[in-house]
Amino acid sequence: MSLYRDEGVVLRTHKLGEADRIITILTKRTGKVRAVAKGVRKTKSRFGSRLEPFTHVDVQLHTGRSLDMVTQVETLRPYGEALVSDYPRYTAGIAMLETADRLTQTEKEPALRQFLLLVGGLRTLVDGSHEPRLVLDAFFLRSLAVAGYAPALAECARCGADAVRAFAIVAGGVVCGACRPAGAAVPAAETIALMIALLRGDWPAADSAEQRNRVECSGLVAAYLQWHLEHGIRSLRHVERTDSTQNAHVPHTWS
Repeated sequence: MSLYRDEGVVLRTHKLGEADRIITILTKRTGKVRAVAKGVRKTKSRFGSRLEPFTHVDVQLHTGRSLDMVTQVETLRPYGEALVSDYPRYTAGIAMLETADRLTQTEKEPALRQFLLLVGGLRTLVDGSHEPRLVLDAFFLRSLAVAGYAPALAECARCGADAVRAFAIVAGGVVCGACRPAGAAVPAAETIALMIALLRGDWPAADSAEQRNRVECSGLVAAYLQWHLEHGIRSLRHVERTDSTQNAHVPHTWS
């Protein structure tokens, strides 16, 4: 058995036995770690609420044969406390955690850039300076870029031509008329510009985008992400339900 220390964000938890939990943490140096937190479900647990999803922690662990064991934990930033009172931001945060989990399949494989993206995304959600769905779409696009799946947005994904006409998930992004496959979406130019702004972190441009372009952008980004993951993001159902309620008055048409 050996001890190691790291900082990380709790992605998810599930029960183990009568009083324990298995905690999945995306750490800064080690990557994704699954560890047992003994007695954490007891009322008098010394860990308390420190090992709940969204919490940014400093954690000490023992290396185990199959699962490590949490021995010490201190809270660095309790992002969940601010998110649980705001449903749109909370659902966006849950989708971030699930995506980070899905994009770091191999345990204990360093994933520093994904960790930093997650911390930055949660911090931005909490400070409330941008619409939650914009923050989530920016997180999706940047996470895909870190994983090597960034969509082509400035020139044709197949031939490199500048005159793009459509967005094709299977082709890897925008495509020209000659390369456009059947069934490709034809989004507004402003929607593609919004995707570029979110990927680059150009928040003034993103924040000024019209609602119809934000809705269209979210649909394309979600479809592109889930195609590359080969599975749906379950928490997106709750995000989209929130979006549909908020945007019920917005016409969902393409320019």
